[in-house]
Amino acid sequence: MGGTATMNEENIDGTNGCSKVRTGTQNEAALLALMEKTGYNMVQENGQRKFGGPPPGWEGPPPPRGCEVFVGKIPRDMYEDELVPVFERAGKIYEFRLMMEFSGENRGYAFVMYTTKEEAQLAIRILNNYEIRPGKFIGVCVSLDNCRLFIGAIPKEKKKEEILDEMKKVTEGVVDVIVYPSATDKTKNRGFAFVEYESHRAAAMARRKLIPGTFQLWGHTIQVDWADPEKEVDEETMQRVKVLYVRNLMISTTEETIKAEFNKFKPGAVERVKKLRDYAFVHFFNREDAVAAMSVMNGKCIDGASIEVTLAKPVNKENTWRQHLNGQISPNSENLIVFANKEESHPKTLGKLPTLPARLNGQHSPSPPEVERCTYPFYPGTKLTPISMYSLKSNHFNSAVMHLDYYCNKNNWAPPEYYLYSTTSQDGKVLLVYKIVIPAIANGSQSYFMPDKLCTTLEDAKELAAQFTLLHLDREHNLFSLDLCRRIWRK
Repeated sequence: MGGTATMNEENIDGTNGCSKVRTGTQNEAALLALMEKTGYNMVQENGQRKFGGPPPGWEGPPPPRGCEVFVGKIPRDMYEDELVPVFERAGKIYEFRLMMEFSGENRGYAFVMYTTKEEAQLAIRILNNYEIRPGKFIGVCVSLDNCRLFIGAIPKEKKKEEILDEMKKVTEGVVDVIVYPSATDKTKNRGFAFVEYESHRAAAMARRKLIPGTFQLWGHTIQVDWADPEKEVDEETMQRVKVLYVRNLMISTTEETIKAEFNKFKPGAVERVKKLRDYAFVHFFNREDAVAAMSVMNGKCIDGASIEVTLAKPVNKENTWRQHLNGQISPNSENLIVFANKEESHPKTLGKLPTLPARLNGQHSPSPPEVERCTYPFYPGTKLTPISMYSLKSNHFNSAVMHLDYYCNKNNWAPPEYYLYSTTSQDGKVLLVYKIVIPAIANGSQSYFMPDKLCTTLEDAKELAAQFTLLHLDREHNLFSLDLCRRIWRK
């Protein structure tokens, strides 16, 4: 590898006095030795320390999407000299980004970009739940830069071309705009759109410009947030899919009509059809027939509506019991990722139903270990034993409110105290937010917890406040799953 690199003064200061085991001088020496050995540069900026990006001798553009992994639950006194050799086992590192505290400790998570997708997948397979220190297990999962924004409160009469032109005027790097017609009136949009940008940076700059709340399009104050990234499904799995997802159907179109239309190209090819509102799943007996039908039927008209047809994306079946907050999706719904459809809720997801996990005004519900969620018959004479909820395990709770109560009890703290506040939105809606006080720690530096988002329902406001509180407590106590932390931190 060879080569010599120097670490700037900020980096050296960032390591001094931060390790619980080594001195600042030892940390500095270890990092400099790593750079000397590998030839990689190291730069610290904006709360992160970048190792590589690009590596020595790299030519051409950066690796494509799908080459980066997220690493969580890193011991706070562990640094690149220990971490890089571990992650090099999976392949050549293009860039290693360790998130840093002002004090010089790491923030417990990092992003590792490999040169190929295969290396990233290997890292997930061999390093997820890897015991990096005795009793300390790291988590590794895929990380994707989001290049798509959700824009809500768009006038419903605006066409795709108008929205695209307007977004190009006010932001830079716009690649495309995705607009869906209303389920009940195909001449109108659904009041929201997804704007695709050329890069994550371009999308982030656009979001920063549009988000203050005072920005208007066509005289309307718009809603702006990150769109949930489309679920990634590996190619091997997609090669086995024999179900088509059909969207933009008329409400009145029946399953029988859909089956008849898709059977036209090859009679008897369709096994069954499941229609939900203005979209449907068409199940085929054979994969080859499904692919052929997709090509033939995409863009065709059924009952006067031009349909869109794609392969449906499978999801992990054990997760399908999680439901959307509004209860629109049954636990028994198809185990497939489809497009968000709820007309009035301004869904922010493109590529999946907003069911996993439920979103509360931009926040995610905690993700405790999965537990089977179903009902069993209660037979006469069945013996019941009275118990306390606190005798259960944390994975028996499905809400942040319950988790917070459970956590306080577990630590012998008094229950959390909730204080409700309200305000009125520009369009006259009553908006709610809870402030939470944890009496046991109220005299510390953090006397209360209050999220920065308001809700329209009491239940959502309470759940969001509990989530917000748990996330802050998690920084010190490692309460929740890697997946939760990754989604929140990645915004």
